[in-house]
Amino acid sequence: MNKTAVIHQPDFLPYMGFFQRFLNSDLWIILDNVQFLNNSKSWHNRDKIKTENGEKWFTVAVQKCSQKTPINEVLLSDTGWREDNLNLIINNYRKAPFFNEIIPYINNLYAFQCEKMIDFNLKSIDTLMEIFNIKIERIMASNLHPEGNKNDLLIDLLKKVDAKIYLSGVGAKNYLIPELFEEAGIQVIWQDFKHPVYPQLHGEFIPYLSSIDMLFNCGIEKSREILRSC
Repeated sequence: MNKTAVIHQPDFLPYMGFFQRFLNSDLWIILDNVQFLNNSKSWHNRDKIKTENGEKWFTVAVQKCSQKTPINEVLLSDTGWREDNLNLIINNYRKAPFFNEIIPYINNLYAFQCEKMIDFNLKSIDTLMEIFNIKIERIMASNLHPEGNKNDLLIDLLKKVDAKIYLSGVGAKNYLIPELFEEAGIQVIWQDFKHPVYPQLHGEFIPYLSSIDMLFNCGIEKSREILRSC
């Protein structure tokens, strides 16, 4: 049997497409040793929810670090970001149909104490994996001691776990060179994720929000169905 692997950073409370790949894979290589990006293109420590004024970012606050700090070394800030996040979520989803079903999971997440961003992010992912009933083997990229950069790094990781198929998000088309993977005996498959439309609060539908938006609006059982239908 050819092993299918996903390689991705441990982002914070990711959108549903993040988890859709896990439903079609055997292994998640957690890309924990690459550079932490704290800029407008990064999802490492933030995501979006929907408010009555449209989409809004909510962020895991981190301590200032050097530009080349890897994800697994970023430290959390001691500021009041946990309370701010919780208040933002509660204020905008308290009228959602499944608020009472989902909010205990969110409260439990924000009560989790740790020093590093990666631990909090993985807790957020584990929380959503539990809710979505998704189980997948995983391994830290740093434990594999990968070599190279960009395409070479990914290929080295895949070879070290004996994966023959790499399921990649379409965002990687900007830099991924499939021919290099084929030369290494690895097939690249692009994720075919079609974002569903589901009932939302606050007007016209907005896609690509944190998965908690769907959960608050649709509940656990229906959200599991929607995710598996994408």
